[in-house]
Amino acid sequence: MSEPGVPEPTEYGLFLPIGNGGWILSETAPHPEADYEENKRAAVTAERHGFDFVMSMGKWRGYDGSTDHWGRTLESMTMMSGLAEATERVKVWSTVHTNLFHPALTAKMFTTLQQISGGRAGMNIVVGSYVDEFAQMGLWREDIDHAARYRYTDEWTHVLKRLWTEDSVTHDGEFFHLDDCRSRPHPEPMPTLISAGRSDTGLNFQSRHCDGSFLTAQTLDGLRDASRDVRGRARKEGRSIKTYSMLTVVMDETDAAAEARRQEFGRGIDTDAAVNMKRSWGLPLDKALSLTAENPADEVFQAPFVTGSPDTVTKRVRELVAAAELDGLMLIFPDYEADLEAFGEQIMPRLRTEA
Repeated sequence: MSEPGVPEPTEYGLFLPIGNGGWILSETAPHPEADYEENKRAAVTAERHGFDFVMSMGKWRGYDGSTDHWGRTLESMTMMSGLAEATERVKVWSTVHTNLFHPALTAKMFTTLQQISGGRAGMNIVVGSYVDEFAQMGLWREDIDHAARYRYTDEWTHVLKRLWTEDSVTHDGEFFHLDDCRSRPHPEPMPTLISAGRSDTGLNFQSRHCDGSFLTAQTLDGLRDASRDVRGRARKEGRSIKTYSMLTVVMDETDAAAEARRQEFGRGIDTDAAVNMKRSWGLPLDKALSLTAENPADEVFQAPFVTGSPDTVTKRVRELVAAAELDGLMLIFPDYEADLEAFGEQIMPRLRTEA
């Protein structure tokens, strides 16, 4: 903990490549596989270089295309349990889709993960919204719209917290009905809760329940405003919340070499996968096609990106964190071995100086 009045140091995390292709939709980029050993090496390397957390997504259906992007994925909670044993210090944050896992089941699973990790567990709460992922299982509910999904998740989280703190839970709500439901032992401490989403409903959910909010925006000013917004909402609830965003790092020895590398990734864009991903967000085919065609060198990335030499990347990461008033940043790399190692050796020590 920092001294009173002294800001907490910026947290840096790693978004693990739990699905094949990682976070770049390209035939000419490195192609991580859905492989536990590869994820373990990345987590251990991140810990060795002083990263604060590692996180994995939950994904149940890929986007086809020439790369079969995310056609092969591991399951988040079980993978993070393994990584909790493989590491000692770094926080392990796993993803849960509330429409797939009952809160009583989840309560028990994360109590177990908290024991395995020695108190390092975190839960990324996701309100499942991609129809194809859940319809293939017969678990998509047409009767629940966006607002109702958040009411569902709000109640889900309320029940979860009760199960983590009370010896017996009886609950008769809109979506869940529990009768003397017991979930012991309780986790010590309670796992960190995080969530993402920019809708008004989503931000209100985060302000009520979460310790951290993952934010996106089109501009730095927009990201700063979003960070201030969710913090203000949390204060009205009598709480505090940290804000995070994501960044893809494309680094090389020089700015020119890094930019050439980025362009090479763009040259190999998997257009079909990129379009299918946008359609999963609810965009019509013509809109998905036009957006993908506008700037394919950028569309291969699934998060904002920075390119450059170690000096340039260090400068831009600092500028992003400061301008957007973030508490932390979750990083993505094209190559989770060479790039992560280079970042850890050449950039992380400089970021830790907080200069």
